[in-house]
Parts: sequence; C-alpha cells; structure tokens
Amino acid sequence: MRRGVMLAVVIGIALLLGWYVFYTQRVVTKLRAEAASSSRMYAQVYRALNDTATDKTTVLYDLAGHIRESGVPAIVTDPRGVPYALANLPSDDPADPRVPEWIVRLDRENAPIVEPNVGTVHFGHSPLVQGLRVIPALQVGMLAFLLLIAVFTLRTRAHADRERVWAGMARESAHQLGTPISSLSGWIELLREREGDPLTERAVEHMAGDLERLERVAHRFERIGRPPQRESLDLAAVVDRVVEYFAARLPTLAHTVSISRQYDVAPLEMQGDPVLIEWAIEALVKNAVDALAGRGGSIAVRCTRLPEGAARVQVADDGPGVPRELRRRIFDAGFSTKQRGWGVGLALARRIVEDAHAGSLALVSSDHGATFEIIFPA
Repeated sequence: MRRGVMLAVVIGIALLLGWYVFYTQRVVTKLRAEAASSSRMYAQVYRALNDTATDKTTVLYDLAGHIRESGVPAIVTDPRGVPYALANLPSDDPADPRVPEWIVRLDRENAPIVEPNVGTVHFGHSPLVQGLRVIPALQVGMLAFLLLIAVFTLRTRAHADRERVWAGMARESAHQLGTPISSLSGWIELLREREGDPLTERAVEHMAGDLERLERVAHRFERIGRPPQRESLDLAAVVDRVVEYFAARLPTLAHTVSISRQYDVAPLEMQGDPVLIEWAIEALVKNAVDALAGRGGSIAVRCTRLPEGAARVQVADDGPGVPRELRRRIFDAGFSTKQRGWGVGLALARRIVEDAHAGSLALVSSDHGATFEIIFPA
C-alpha cells in the first residue's frame, strides 16, 4: 500500500511538471501570436495614416478582424450608451437583450475606455489572461494535495516502522519466555511428586494455572503483527476461561471483589481467533479489576446472542465509572488514568475487536460504574 501511494505521488508530480511545461509553452506561443497580431495592426494603422490613397474603411475592417482573432470580448457604445459593435461574445447583435448584462460583467473585469466623439469601449479578459488567473490557483491546489499525500505517506511509513519494531519485540519476548516456562514446568512436576501436603498441592495447582497463562501470553506475543486466525469457537467457553482465572486471584479479605458470568445461551458459536478474543476480554476484565482496587465491588460478564445473529459480550463493574471528559480518550494508545499504567489494554482490545474481527468495542451508558460492550458480527 505504501509503495502504491509513493508511486501515485511520483506520478502526480511528474504529470504536474509535464503539464506545467506544456502550458508555459502554450502561453509563450500565444504571446508570440498576440505580438505578431499587434504588430500587423500597428503596421496597417501607420500605412493608413501615411498613405492617403488607402481606403480607411478597409483598414477599420481589418482592425476589427484582428480584435476578433485576439479573443478579447468587447462592446462599443455610442456617447448615449447605445451599443453598436460587439466582438467575441455569444452574439454579435447589438440589440441582444443580454448586452446590458455583458457590459456589467466586462466592466467588472476592466475599467471601460471612453473615447470622445466615439463612445465607450467595454472589454474583458482574453482567454490567455483568464487562463493565467485560474492556472496558478490550480497549481497551488495540486501542489498542496501532493504535499498532503506525501505527509500522509511519511506518517504512515513511520507508523508502520514502529509497528514492525513492536511486533518484533513482542515475538522476541515470547521466544525469551520459552526457557523459564520450560524450567517452571519441570519444577512443578517435581513438586507434584511430593504428595500428602494439601497446601503444596493447592499451590502446585495454582502454579500450574499461572504457568498455563504464561504459555498463553507467550503465544499471544507470537501472534502480534500476523494475520488473525478464523476458526469456529465457543464464545461462552472463552469467557469461562477468563472468569475462572480471575475468580481464583481476586481479593477476598479487604476490599472484596467478586466476578460473575451470565449467559442467555451456551454454547455461543462464532467465527474468530480464540487467542485474540480471549486477550481482548481479559483486558476489559483487568480494567474492571483495576477500577475496583482499594474499594471492592463486583464485576459481571454477560454473554448474549443478539436478534440479528451478532454475539455480544459486556463487562460491567460498579466502580467509580469513567469521567465524561475522559471517555473519548480511554481507547487511545498510551492514555491511562493509573499512575503506573501503560495505556495499552483498552487500545489493544479495540484493535483486536474492530481491526481483526470487524466488530465494535465501546463504553456504553450505565446507571453506575462502567460497562464495556463488544459486538462481534454474525
């Protein structure tokens, strides 16, 4: 795409330069023709003044022909203001009812010339002058358009370069996580051999869950920068995995936080990438957990099928909610209301939902707290 845009910019600049050279050559040619016509007019007038045998009427007709050839629209009126000669206008009839309108238009273009005992000459711009007035504006507009395209291309290229860097770093992080994950897996197997201690068994169970999560996170990082997969999945099962993981790790003593799930239908089949969808839902739940930190509350994850066939997931909490002045910025990458937040979770969730699955993610109105809604198309 970037190559196509750059090629379009180069072609546009080449066409603009070529057209400019062609137009300037046409202007030079017209100026030469007008200079030659003016010279002939001067020669005929000078001959008529010095040669008493020359028919003055013939010279005047020749001059009128030169004026018509120049393309300058003109109307000559007598001292009483009655038109009696027209040139280079839609009609040559002085009695045409449109003549008064033409006179007004010509006088706006150029001030009329008053000749004693002859009348007034109303004249406009020649085609060359009209072109010279319009063409520079067109050139400036074309150059501004090409400049905007160039700026957009450079910004897009810089953004794409950053995307490639982040994708490479993410995949490298996934690769680096592989060694400690393998080591942890071995240690867990050793601990499982020590049976009989309930506390150890429970710790091993949670450690195994955390290890599985680390493996999923590493797998997610490997997916960054690559096309999303399309496969059949049970959205309710994905929500179950997220809720079960957080349910075992939420605070239960001070500032208790509870999480629940609600389905109107299960299983809820759809097409998508299960790894990325789980990542997006997890980001919303994590955001709700952070909103309830230090105060306690409840989180509800609702999964429903809409009448038109779309699948909807809502993550609602009864925390302080999102201030109105911040609602437009919460999905911006890098924006966070938390002191140590990176501002990545919600931006990543929206990208997964909208860019990878053609869905929508929005903060919807609620009586209290915050409710985020994901809709996956049918």
